[in-house]
Amino acid sequence: MKPTTVTPTFSSMPKTYTGLVSLLVPRPIHDKASYDDAVEIVHALAGFKLNRDQDDYLELMAKIIEDYERETSPEPAPVRGIESLKFLLKETGLSADDLGTIIGVDRSIAYRILKGSRNLTAEHIKKLSSRFAVSADLFLV
Repeated sequence: MKPTTVTPTFSSMPKTYTGLVSLLVPRPIHDKASYDDAVEIVHALAGFKLNRDQDDYLELMAKIIEDYERETSPEPAPVRGIESLKFLLKETGLSADDLGTIIGVDRSIAYRILKGSRNLTAEHIKKLSSRFAVSADLFLV
């Protein structure tokens, strides 16, 4: 790719596939600089009404970026169920006392659950899943 000093905008993007390829040839990404260039082009095209050539080019570039990210980004560690619960409580401004009310237990049990000294039961998980509108799987890891 030709070095650019200005971030491309949609209005400056070529309308033909040939023009887009002349801007950045679609090829496997092997380094961060090539990745950054590809992402810049995708961001310039994404979210706009595209013609067929632009749409095909965007689809190909997104796939190339996805492949690079899959190869270079480590798999995130699974989040423990209790950590998910703590996050949901914090984000919704709820306390351990509120947790006790949601799952129908005494507040001391709710505190023990949050400390990890007591496990959630299937019934607790069902109530939490319903209350937060999330999959029960979130609390099972």
